[in-house]
Amino acid sequence: MHAQKLTEKQEKFLHKEKFTNSNKGLVLGSLIATLIAITPYLFSLYESVPATKSWDTFLFTYTSDTWEDANYAMWTLTGKAVPLMLLFLWFFTCRHWWYHALLVPIVMYFFQIGVILFGDVAIDEFQLIYLIPVMAIVIPTIYLIRARIFNKMNEASKSMQQLEDELKMSPKGLWGKISQYF
Repeated sequence: MHAQKLTEKQEKFLHKEKFTNSNKGLVLGSLIATLIAITPYLFSLYESVPATKSWDTFLFTYTSDTWEDANYAMWTLTGKAVPLMLLFLWFFTCRHWWYHALLVPIVMYFFQIGVILFGDVAIDEFQLIYLIPVMAIVIPTIYLIRARIFNKMNEASKSMQQLEDELKMSPKGLWGKISQYF
């Protein structure tokens, strides 16, 4: 009788644990879907910025020295920040073996946003020079993963889809994905 009660308690605990995990997944998925759905609104936020050199808010004052127009500067910034946000979502939710390739455009957008905020007007002018170290790591890594897939495919009688499923990353959470790089 005691063993049966323990089993019932364990079942209740496991059911509660499963319910909690599914709720977390539902909340996170809803948050991601909402963020994707409001991207047109996020992109059009620049329209609320005045077309003047200086923009005063209750949090800060932005002076557009390089761009000469705060509205134009924010239009340029949202044109880089919104795709960067979408790339981050894709990177942290992608389970395919090639998701490391997304690091190249992520770094490119980071560089372009840095130039917009702190640098010169020529946004796309020498960005490839700064991307070379990232590409020097990412491209060989992707090639090695691809070579590993084809070696396994030659050794085993598995299809390409079965091998891709083997190499898919299981969700580890945001911090888990970040910590695997360090």
